[in-house]
Amino acid sequence: MVGIMGPGENATPDENEWAYNLGAAIARKGWVVLTGGREFGVMDAALKGAADNNGLTIGILPAESAGGSSRHAQIKIITGMGSARNQINVLSSHILIVVGMAAGTASEVALAIKAGKKIILFRPDELSLSFFRKIGSYKIQIAMTTEEAIAQIEGFVKLGSASVS
Repeated sequence: MVGIMGPGENATPDENEWAYNLGAAIARKGWVVLTGGREFGVMDAALKGAADNNGLTIGILPAESAGGSSRHAQIKIITGMGSARNQINVLSSHILIVVGMAAGTASEVALAIKAGKKIILFRPDELSLSFFRKIGSYKIQIAMTTEEAIAQIEGFVKLGSASVS
C-alpha cells in the first residue's frame, strides 16, 4: 500500500499532475493507493490516476461522513478524527510518496519519520528537503520522476522493507 500525501486546496497544477501520474504508475504495478481521500488536490489527483488505471484506491477521510470525498476513492474510511487521521494514513501505508508541502503534509512526514517509514519526497523544494533530511536522515529519499519513484518502491519491496508489520 503506497500512501501519496500532499496538499489539498493549496496544491499546484504541477503537483496535481505529478500525483495523477504517480497514482497511475502505482496502479499499473498492482499496488494499492492510499490518500487522505478528499475531493481536491493531490489526494483526488492520485486516486484518479490509480482509478483510471484499474487500481485499488483507499481514502482515509477526516470527517464524520463521506461528504467532500473523492469519487475516485473506492474504499472510504470515515474517521471523524480531523487531522488526527494523518496517523492512520501513515501507519496504513508501507511507503509514502510526498508531492508538495502544506501543514497537514508536514505532519504526515513527521509522523512517518517517527514510525520508521520509508519516505520519498517527489520533486521537493530545498527548504522541505533540508528540514526533513535533518530530522529524518536515511528515511528520506528523493525522486524527480515517476520512474525514479517506482524504482525506489520496487527496491524497498525487494529488500522486504515494505512488508506488513
